[in-house]
Amino acid sequence: MNTGSLSSLLQRQWLQGGWLSDLLLPLSGLTALAVAAKRILYRRGWRCAWRAPVPVAVIGNVLVGGTGKTPVVMAAVQALQARGWRPGVISRGYGADIGPRPRVARGRPPASEVGDEPALIAAVTGVPVAVHPRRADAARALLQEWPEVDVIVADDGLQHLALARDVEIVVQDRRGVGNGRLLPAGPLREPPSRLAEVDAIVLRTDAAGPATLPPQPSVRVTAMQLRPSAYVRLRDGRRLAPQAFLHAHAGLAIGAAAGIGRPDSFFDMLRAQGLELAGTLALPDHHAYRQSPFAGLPGDLVLITAKDAVKCEGLDEARLWAVEVEPVFSDAEFFDWLHGRLARARRR
Repeated sequence: MNTGSLSSLLQRQWLQGGWLSDLLLPLSGLTALAVAAKRILYRRGWRCAWRAPVPVAVIGNVLVGGTGKTPVVMAAVQALQARGWRPGVISRGYGADIGPRPRVARGRPPASEVGDEPALIAAVTGVPVAVHPRRADAARALLQEWPEVDVIVADDGLQHLALARDVEIVVQDRRGVGNGRLLPAGPLREPPSRLAEVDAIVLRTDAAGPATLPPQPSVRVTAMQLRPSAYVRLRDGRRLAPQAFLHAHAGLAIGAAAGIGRPDSFFDMLRAQGLELAGTLALPDHHAYRQSPFAGLPGDLVLITAKDAVKCEGLDEARLWAVEVEPVFSDAEFFDWLHGRLARARRR
């Protein structure tokens, strides 16, 4: 069985259960013990979380794989900017060799130095970013370098309890909690009960179907759909609105590629916009693009995600267009709520 077939089998088992999931269940028991032990250490004060001098909002997930978290992070940052905040972002920095000390950057840092998601966040929002596996260290470095930052948004880090937080937001997709099991027998980093403890859940819906979760009475829930907002040609930065792009390239063969947690969600979004894809290329999440993987992909144009685009600018590929997306929320007051929660935390 090749790597792709094994991955597909595991994904099916994670969603529906089966023999492989059952076989891995004892290892999930070890994961459960590790998760519970860490939480006990912090709850009983045997380990202390570092409290930043500014409010902290963590936007993460309990599911492995892409749920649409980074677009929510960017939307939250921009919403806070519009309400007078001066945000900074911290992240793990996947795809970059960070080293022992945090890295801090602003503007358009190379993805090779800070990771693809922080590079994209910095370029789109203009806010400073700091990356390190230890989120508390990243937060300290961020505030030391940019003391004007008055709120920290953590891109992922829900499970990093060493950093105290004022708001927790989980982004879920149509997989829900899958088969309900922890890694490696299931897709969960934490038990499903964790969803009842967070402050808000963003449920991503897409063309493949709506997201569903058990009711969470004390948790604010909003649906969110990602839609293309612009198509940008990497060669020269030409930018077209979605309808203008469709009109200008009617009749051309279009391919699509994605190196994200769930590439099919990108392809489904494009098809929902009326695009017929001549071919698709699913790449591993955080794919490095050290050389072009597009040679065998059919199409006069090739559409890629904005996250992939920050790593493809050096490739000699005239066909590439990046698809920028915007999240549309069912709860029109969601970011007013977030602003209020953070303002109360600041007063405390």
